[in-house]
Formats: sequence, C-alpha cells, structure tokens
Amino acid sequence: MDWTLLLTTTGAMALVRWGLRRHTLHPLKRKSSLLLKLTVVVFSVLLFCEYLIYYLVIFRCHWPEVKMPAHGHQKEPVLKAMFLADTHLLGEIQGHWLDKLRREWQMERAFQTALWSLQPEVVFILGDIFDEGKWSSAQAWADDVQRFQRMFRHPSHVQLKVIVGNHDIGFHYQMSKYRVKRFEKVFDSKMLFSLKGVNFVMVNSVAMEGDGCNICSEAEAGLMEISRRLNCSREVPGSSQCGGGQRLPASAPVLLQHYPLYRTSDANCSGDDAAPLEERTIPFKERYDVLSREASLKLLWWLRPRLVLSGHTHSACEVLHAGRTPELSVPSFSWRNRNNPSFIMGSLTSRDYALSKCYLPCEDTVLATYCGAAGLLMVLTLAHFERLVSPFLGTCSERAGRADEQAAAAHGGK
Repeated sequence: MDWTLLLTTTGAMALVRWGLRRHTLHPLKRKSSLLLKLTVVVFSVLLFCEYLIYYLVIFRCHWPEVKMPAHGHQKEPVLKAMFLADTHLLGEIQGHWLDKLRREWQMERAFQTALWSLQPEVVFILGDIFDEGKWSSAQAWADDVQRFQRMFRHPSHVQLKVIVGNHDIGFHYQMSKYRVKRFEKVFDSKMLFSLKGVNFVMVNSVAMEGDGCNICSEAEAGLMEISRRLNCSREVPGSSQCGGGQRLPASAPVLLQHYPLYRTSDANCSGDDAAPLEERTIPFKERYDVLSREASLKLLWWLRPRLVLSGHTHSACEVLHAGRTPELSVPSFSWRNRNNPSFIMGSLTSRDYALSKCYLPCEDTVLATYCGAAGLLMVLTLAHFERLVSPFLGTCSERAGRADEQAAAAHGGK
C-alpha cells in the first residue's frame, strides 16, 4: 500500500469535511438574517397600513374657519361637528367574516383617529348604521349594536347623534313600530337637538311617505311642533302666544336626514367622490332614492333650514333647493361602499357655518402597499437562496476537485 497516497487522500477528505462543517454554519446565520429581514418588513407594512396611514391622512384635515360678525357684535361660540353616513355594519346573514374584519377595522381606526386628532364636540351619523337592521333578530340586533358601540366609542365630552336609515328599520313597507322603538331605545333619537346656539332637526326620512300611516303621522306631528317652536324662537318675546316655555336659540336649523331631498338625478354632481359618470344620469325614484317632491317641500316650508345634510346615495353631491337652501349629500364612511370614503367637518355658529371634507385612506393605496411588500419579500427570499446556494456549491466542488487532482498526482508518481 502507498502510505503517501493514503495520507494524501485522507487529508483531502478531512479538508472537505471541515469545509462542509464550516459552510453549514453560514447558512444558519444567513437563515436567521433572512427571517429577521422578513419579520421587519412584515411588521413595518402592517403597522403602516393598519395604523399609521390613518394618522398621516387625517392629519391633513383642518377645521374650516367660519365668518365672524363685523365689529360691534359679540363673538359667537363655534361648534365643531363631524358628519358621516352609511357605515353599514354587516350582519349575520349576508356579512362575510373577512369583509366584516377588514371594513369594520377601517371604520374603527378612521373614527378613533379622527376623534383624537380633530377633537369634535358632536358627531352625527346620517343613517344606515347597520346593513341588516331591517330583518335582524333580537340577538343579531344586540350583537350588531355591541359591535357599533365598540367601534364608535367616544369620550363623555363628545356627543354622538344617530339618524335612522332604511337599512336600520326597513323601507316604508318593512318599517314597523317594533323596529322603530328598538332603534330609538338604543340611540335616543330625539328630533330636535341644540348646542352652542345651533339647532339641529333630525328626521326619520323613511316615515316621510305621506300616506297617513301611524308612524308617518306621528313623525309629521312632531315636525310641525318643532316648526312652531322654531317660529317662536324667531319672534320677539312677548309679541306672540308662544307661551312661556323654554325658547330655542334664534337660529335657522340644520336639517339632518338619511334620504336626500328630491332631485331628479346626480347629473349635476361633480368631484372625486361623486357617483360614477355612468350612474349620474340614472333617474332617481321618489320615496326610494330620494324623498318625494311633496315631502321635500313640506320640510323646506315647515323648518326653513339654512343647511341640509343627507346620506343614502353613498356619493357626494351639492344641490341648491329653491334657489337658496343648500344640501350636501355625505359619502359613505366605509370601504365596502366606495374606494375613497370621507366625512364632513363643520364649524357652525347660530348665524353662519363653514364646511370642509376630510378624506380617509383609499383602499387601493393600502392594497397596492401590501402588493409591493409581497414583491419585496419575494425578492429578498430569492436573493438569499441564490447567495446561499451558489458560493456553497462552488467552494465545495472546487475543494473536492483539488483533492481529486492531488490524489491522482500521487498515484501517478508511484
């Protein structure tokens, strides 16, 4: 036996085994490095898309400045009010769990961020709080209410006022005394609310059918009483027979309801959050898409509002009624109904008001961020394995080749 060849071969094999052990440690280190990188990317994207983006977007919103009276008049207090609409919390029948999780988290984060950043004094939600209130069972209703109260929780100094919508109690043919009372028991929906000298009238627009049903008759009777009180507030004390009760602030009211006042369509609406072009010219159906002409004229005549805010269409629109009463349709607050939800910020005094719109993050932006992050994760993973495999195979094959050459040379020397 050639001991030189044996020793050379044995040494070469030992060198290869040592190299293999040495390079086995590097992949472990690189693997832990990859996991760390992937964890950092995933955590950063989740933090941005599910939390920070709401602050970045809503921080750009500011309360509009309301005109103050000329010199010689006492400065009036300014009321800061938020108006949002059509949250449509999904129910147990049609609500998919992933849809609930995604869209309700979006609304909760947007609302809580807006409360923290903007500090409103009162928040109005203009109907369709729930998606299945018109047919939900008692237990399903209780569950939906609990979710709503968690999502739209607010400090005690912020008032939350909710207007009823057709999805909360049903359209007129579905509406019942039971559903109306169930809604009012939770939300204490009084028709008249005054704060800082500003009057708000909140109308159950589903009950403005005009067919004399019990609920409709009660709603109209309540509005006529509010009309009387508003007219008395405009009178000089002692000049009429309004009685000695507590007077309302001498201020034209802000009318809040779910259905818009009558208009033929959204053809004259414009803006990024208006209805799509192909839908704007579709005629509206009275008592379904908008109030009837008759009900709209009654409300304008009885209440003489200085501003009307409504929801229901899920899109924005500005309309001027009778040449002097502006109405603003508030878009939906949920990603489920539109890609770019928003809400209205109002600075109001007893004489004047100013409105501005605050947009929420677009769903497309969030989804694009997630897709970009997924691509980055794939690139990092592929790059890692390419660096891991190529040097390892190259080094081991080179060393094994040199060992074979040495063994062959030694054998040839024999």
